Amino acid sequence: MNLVNQVNRDVRRTTLTDRESKILDSARVASFATVRADGRPHLVPITFARAEPGLIVTAVDHKPKRSTNLQRLRNVEAQPAVSLLVDHYEGDWTALWWLRIDATARVVVDEPDRTMLTQELVRKYAQYLGHPPTGAVIAMKIDAITPWNLD
Repeated sequence: MNLVNQVNRDVRRTTLTDRESKILDSARVASFATVRADGRPHLVPITFARAEPGLIVTAVDHKPKRSTNLQRLRNVEAQPAVSLLVDHYEGDWTALWWLRIDATARVVVDEPDRTMLTQELVRKYAQYLGHPPTGAVIAMKIDAITPWNLD
């Protein structure tokens, strides 16, 4: 299998295919990229869920953190352009794939919207059943979907 040029960067889609939706629904973690005020990238692993068509959410939860005033929240408020990457690696390089979602994000702290957006996270992660996220939510509106080697 030829892995070169598997990405078609000329096509800008905002709607997930069924396969991409299944990948996002089953993936447990993604890499979340934002931009710091000084222009440097900021990348962190996150839990996430699809909330409604074209919208992906993550939230400040009870996992250990130094503060709930997270860099990613400040980054999104200053620069809402973000990327989310879900990928798969194994020794058989023909089985490699990734899915990148470029989005416009916003921080949601007002109720009832914040709680409503966390519902899909609670459905996806058993760890949230008894302890749903109580912090800010980052809602990401999909601007572009770029799959690689998902055919």
